[in-house]
Amino acid sequence: MTEPTITAAALPTPPVAAVRPYSYTAHGVTVDDPYAWLKDAAYPDEVEDAAILDYLKDENAYFEAVMAPHRPLIDRLYEEMKARIKEDDSSVPQKDGDWLYWTAFETGGQYRKWWRKPVAGGDDELLLDEPALAEGKEYFRLGAFSISNGGNLLAYAIDDNGSERFTVRVKDLTTGEHLPEVIPGMLSDIVWTADDSAFLYGLANEQWRTDNARLHRLGTPVADDIELYKEADEGFRVSVGETGSRQWIVIGTGDHVTSEIRLVPVNDPTATPILVSARQPGREYDVDEHQGTLFIHTNDIDPQFRLCTASIDAPGEWAELIGPSAHFYMTGVDCYRDFFIVEGREDGLDQIEIHRYDSSVPVQRVAFPEASYAAGMGDNPEYDQTVLRMGYESMVTPGTVFDYDVATGELTTLKVQEIPSGYDAGRYRTERVKIAARDGTEVPVSIVYPAGFVRDGTGPLYLYAYGAYGMAIPPGFSTGRLSLLDRGFAFAIAHIRGGDDLGQQWYLDGKLEKRTNTFNDFVDVARGLVAGGWTGEGRIAIAGGSAGGELMGAVANSDPGLWGAVVADVPFVDVLNTMMDADLPLTPGEWPEWGNPIEDADAFALIRSYSPYDNVVAQDYPPLFISGGLNDPRVTYWEPAKWAAKLRATKTDANVLLLKTNMGAGHGGKSGRFESLREVAEEHAFVLWQLGIAE
Repeated sequence: MTEPTITAAALPTPPVAAVRPYSYTAHGVTVDDPYAWLKDAAYPDEVEDAAILDYLKDENAYFEAVMAPHRPLIDRLYEEMKARIKEDDSSVPQKDGDWLYWTAFETGGQYRKWWRKPVAGGDDELLLDEPALAEGKEYFRLGAFSISNGGNLLAYAIDDNGSERFTVRVKDLTTGEHLPEVIPGMLSDIVWTADDSAFLYGLANEQWRTDNARLHRLGTPVADDIELYKEADEGFRVSVGETGSRQWIVIGTGDHVTSEIRLVPVNDPTATPILVSARQPGREYDVDEHQGTLFIHTNDIDPQFRLCTASIDAPGEWAELIGPSAHFYMTGVDCYRDFFIVEGREDGLDQIEIHRYDSSVPVQRVAFPEASYAAGMGDNPEYDQTVLRMGYESMVTPGTVFDYDVATGELTTLKVQEIPSGYDAGRYRTERVKIAARDGTEVPVSIVYPAGFVRDGTGPLYLYAYGAYGMAIPPGFSTGRLSLLDRGFAFAIAHIRGGDDLGQQWYLDGKLEKRTNTFNDFVDVARGLVAGGWTGEGRIAIAGGSAGGELMGAVANSDPGLWGAVVADVPFVDVLNTMMDADLPLTPGEWPEWGNPIEDADAFALIRSYSPYDNVVAQDYPPLFISGGLNDPRVTYWEPAKWAAKLRATKTDANVLLLKTNMGAGHGGKSGRFESLREVAEEHAFVLWQLGIAE
């Protein structure tokens, strides 16, 4: 059965955004921005301009009208995806002190409940009821969740509009009552002091930047909280954490390329912080501690990172323990009582190694069962840990929870993601291939496809990538993806430069002056997949969000004929204007990633050359599905709105262009595990419709 479609001539009339002449001049260049008015002058406090709100509402109404004939398909996709989710799912309990902790969903529940019970035996205890907290709210997200050391108090934080400004509450777990303290505007983790009389946190300032670490003592006014650290650099963000031994509180500050760590004793939080090593531009490091020795994971001499040690009494005197490797990219180090864990990727695949503090003992590397997979450490809260919780999945293997016995090297399967509607891995195949980019660099591509997929160039392909901030996209499992595979799609992840899939140099080769490598890699992967018979031009649906949405905009401009449909979620497409606005929440911290076009003429010229909004031209564009969030503090709502408006006014085709703005949500779209599925179903229905295979 084929879904009813709307011909271009029969489509409703789309909204037309007003053109209001506006321009500015920088570095001798005048930039026209006729849709600048879509940025509300009152942002970030609120969006109140009636003309802006009316335009966004008109676009939403147009979206609903265009998608109305496809609601049966959307509903069918939604029900398929929902049927693959175990409604009463729960996590594997994990021991922390005298308690076993876990989370669980109830049938039909959008949000989880947090539970525990005594290790020694006893009744289950409900710690936090997310469904009750979310009741009546359009949006709900739990942020920090921190049990006190003694187990009697819970500090947690919630966001009820998507703005990522969280409100902290404290619950007495012995009585079930909340303490009087309420701390609004928090944006950090929460760390308890040793005696549970106080906790550390960070507030977001007026620009949505966490530039502080504060100490709140229970029972005292929030106005009296002590500021333990204040960051002067507007591009740096402050974080709080603790070492694995829970002896030290970690106050970190940094941007995308530089970091600096201070330590304070968990039993004396107002003591003078110990500065591990003063910031050096371009150097990143993080710290754990074992019996007075600091373990410092750093890229100071090599982008592959190395591991150094130093005494807590001389924290700046670093001695190399594990040197950098050309093939092993060290991504993190965690200390436990009897060993430390090194995580990394070797030739792009996740690895976990157990190292003894006695270097004469051989290193244990955990062996996983497939040739291509994603794996990592799970929740291991105790310092004296002899069995390690790990997570594992592949493009054909559902999420699996393992326990790894350090003494025996044995992996025990605790849980495999249950798919109630059924799943047969034998119906699918996965491959990892390499495709040469135009400069000769080989780009890895992970592909999953139906067993009967014929590589004759006619099949539909869904191609996804991110390519920024050194964030790797692992070859993991997705139940939502099955709805495409079961309709004949191949699904591919392009591990393009800009992520750190193949190490930090892979990331460095896709940022700043090398940013266009990211876009070129994606296009060249697509052309390589066409050449390999996986699909054909115009049969490729592409998708990316946030910085991946910038990628979507860039390649839609450069190679529009390749794509049969484009999905751009909360896309960072107004790059030049955003990087020119130092008052926006994230901009100063983003300059190390993109460049500072305010001060640097070369950065201005480069960003202007690829910024998707600035490079919309009069040409045919593929069908576009664009989303945004009114309360999004990361990619502001006006970026997708301006881009959609300019595309409508400029493009020469009659292809569908949709803009959907979540009026009560932020960067992650709608909250709730089922509501978010509806948005995926809408995007997949759009792709199926545009590629003519909406069955």
